[in-house]
Amino acid sequence: MSTNAREVALEVLTVCRKADAWVDGALKSALSRAGLDSRDAAFAARLTYGVVQNRMLLDFRIGKYCKTGIRDLEPVILDILRIGACQILLMDRVPPSAAVNQAVEMAKGHHRTRAAGLVNAILRNLIREKDTLPPVTDLSIQYSHPQWLVDTYITLLGREEAERTLAENNRPVPMTIQRNPLRVSRDDLEAELPTAEPHPWLPDCYTLSGVGDLEALPAFQAGHFFVQDAAAKLVSLVSGCRSGDRVIDVCAAPGGKSFAMAMAMEDQGEILSCDIHANKLRQVEQGAARLGIRCIRTGQADGRVLREELVQTADVVVCDVPCSGLGIIRKKPDIRYKRPEDLTGLPEIQGAILANAANYVKPGGVLIYSTCTILPAENGQVVEAFLQKAPHFKKEPFSLPGPVGETAGEITLWPQRHQTDGFYICKLRKQA
Repeated sequence: MSTNAREVALEVLTVCRKADAWVDGALKSALSRAGLDSRDAAFAARLTYGVVQNRMLLDFRIGKYCKTGIRDLEPVILDILRIGACQILLMDRVPPSAAVNQAVEMAKGHHRTRAAGLVNAILRNLIREKDTLPPVTDLSIQYSHPQWLVDTYITLLGREEAERTLAENNRPVPMTIQRNPLRVSRDDLEAELPTAEPHPWLPDCYTLSGVGDLEALPAFQAGHFFVQDAAAKLVSLVSGCRSGDRVIDVCAAPGGKSFAMAMAMEDQGEILSCDIHANKLRQVEQGAARLGIRCIRTGQADGRVLREELVQTADVVVCDVPCSGLGIIRKKPDIRYKRPEDLTGLPEIQGAILANAANYVKPGGVLIYSTCTILPAENGQVVEAFLQKAPHFKKEPFSLPGPVGETAGEITLWPQRHQTDGFYICKLRKQA
């Protein structure tokens, strides 16, 4: 593997640390500038995600050989050590000596010649004692999740299943795509994407792995599919939208749920896809154009502010509200490092969006509330607070395929149970 791949990983970690950027966006930007071949680009991605997913464990191991403690290390040296330790401890195909030598050269290349000796010593100690390192029993360190989040999982699931969740969050996850029936048949798409595996329980969905630059695929450019996790796809099934319906997607960007509902409606009817950010609406418009969807129109709007012209106009209203994102740690591993105090204001915002959006539902219509988190404070508790003030809405039972089955009107999906993102869906019916 090239030195450049390791430098890309270091660049991404530096940007995330200094600019508080998300790793997926920073990595995509860095790879586009680096011009690596597919093999080195994949290695850079594995290194970057490996460090972020296992940062607390790597720091614990490194700290055992750092006399002054890792807090006294320069951030760039600590990141170089993390990259080296990740290869030594977590990657079987990288020769340990190569990991050490490249880390030392990286330190020198970043004008840290004096620190290069420390890097060499720490990583060689790791190699020497790798097979005799004592096991880590602290779940927080072992799976690199902050203690508050580990405690939350244990409260919700019990220790045994909580540990399965923690392990699942650190595993690679295949990409899920949905076929666009407006553009391509099932047989033709499978011929275009020979590595695609039919999803085990969702029709017209597939899992993809090892495809490299997805957007460069002819099938993507032709609008034959779009990327959407199985959990998000279920929102369109729960909504029950049909051809000719009027739908309002209150927080629509980047548009996946709007696209899935448009396909369920056979592109007949109208979907108003809203978002507070104009630049995000351009993503929705571009995606709809690529997929050949004509029933979607966009509108910039704050989901908390009433639009009188929309009152009681929609058969279906979807509120996929801003949330902590703790259900998608598999795909965005840095989300786990959010501080709990930064999340306390979310339920108020979510409740305001839900209460406002309820005004747009016709009598007899459907209101969907969903998030990509597993915290009850952002899910069921928001719904219950809403229902206390809106008794004319009732939870409506629904059935879903595969491991979900029958529900009493709401479901929390878990990676270790359903092989989806962590997700919450509630279906409410407005009484006629």
